[in-house]
Amino acid sequence: MAQNSILLDKSLLFAARIVKLNKYLTKEKKETVIAKQIIRSATSIGANANEAIYGQSKADMLSKFEIALKECSETEGWLQMLYNTQDIDEATFKKYRNLAGRIRRMLIASCVTLKEHIK
Repeated sequence: MAQNSILLDKSLLFAARIVKLNKYLTKEKKETVIAKQIIRSATSIGANANEAIYGQSKADMLSKFEIALKECSETEGWLQMLYNTQDIDEATFKKYRNLAGRIRRMLIASCVTLKEHIK
């Protein structure tokens, strides 16, 4: 459970940072389309991780972690798009991509562990 608490903390902190990035994108860059998409996917990571931790079964937990993993991957795609369109600079892109990458690796590890326990 400690691993999951770290995952939840990191994913919720990441979501909060994306909310701040969203404010910058909409106010300073006047970017709304991708900003709406990235906020949905990034905040969904923490929401699904939270649901997973309190899942009704290991299969339910796995399902929620897998959804969080998909949302994390989507978020990484939106970050790449923001960088490609020059709405964020390279340093910002790398910072957020690295945070998302850490969360993705933790989600993968959680999924692998749960799959082993479900067998």
